[in-house]
Amino acid sequence: MGMYKDLEGKRVVVTGGASGIGLATAQRFVNEGSKVVIIDWNKEELTKVPSLFPELKGGVYADVSNPEDVKLAFEKIDEILGGIDILISNAGISYRNSFLKIDYEQWSKVLRVNLDGMFLCSKEAITRMKKQQSGVVLLTASTNGIEGHPLYADYNSSKAGVILLAKSLALEFAPWLRVNAICPGYVLTPMQKAEYTPKMLEVVNSKIPLNRHAAPEEVASLFAFLSSSEAAYITGQAIAIDGGETAGPYTPLDE
Repeated sequence: MGMYKDLEGKRVVVTGGASGIGLATAQRFVNEGSKVVIIDWNKEELTKVPSLFPELKGGVYADVSNPEDVKLAFEKIDEILGGIDILISNAGISYRNSFLKIDYEQWSKVLRVNLDGMFLCSKEAITRMKKQQSGVVLLTASTNGIEGHPLYADYNSSKAGVILLAKSLALEFAPWLRVNAICPGYVLTPMQKAEYTPKMLEVVNSKIPLNRHAAPEEVASLFAFLSSSEAAYITGQAIAIDGGETAGPYTPLDE
C-alpha cells in the first residue's frame, strides 16, 4: 500500500530508469500502485529490471538525445499505457574532467543527453498531457545547476539549463500542468561509485552538513511527493535535496 492514494493507477514514465535514482523512483511508483514504464539506453540493465520487480509494465530502449528514438519510445508507451500522466525525466551522464581537457565531443554529448534529452522527452509527454489537460513533469537537475563546481563545467551547464527549462514550462503550461526540477546533491548511485574512491566519498561527506550521501530511495520519495496531490500548489521550483550542502559554507562546530 502506497503513501499517496492518488498515484494509484497513474501512468508514469521514468527515463534513465534502469539504475540509480531512476530505478529507485520506478520502484517507488510501482509500490504506490502506479503503472510504470522505464526508458533507458543500457540494454543489459534494461533486461534485468523486470526480474527485480515484475509489476513494472515495461522497459523501452531509447537514447534520449536522439529525437527518433524518443518519438518511437513514446509511441511504444502509448501502446503499453495508453498515455501518460507523470513524466520523470531523469536520464543523465557526467564525466569528471578539468575544463581545458573537455573536448567538444564530450561537451556536446553531455549537453545532448542532459538537456536535449529533457527537451525531447518533455515535448512528447506534454503533447499527450495537453489533450487531457492534466499532468506532472519532473526533471532531474542537480545542485550542480545551482552553484559552481570545478571539473564538471559541461554537466553544471546542462543542469542549470534543466532548471530554467522546468521554470519556463511551468509558466507556459499553467494552470493545468505542474513542472518542477529536483536538484539532488550527492547521491550514492552506481554512477557516483564509479567516479569516486571511498576516500573521495569520505572527503565529500565531511563537507555535507548531514555528513553523508543521499540514498536513491530518498530522492525517489521526493519525486513521489511532488507527483501527488499533496504537492498540488508546487510548480516552477528547483527543489534541492542535498543534506544542507547548498545552505552555505559548512564548518563542523565543536560543542
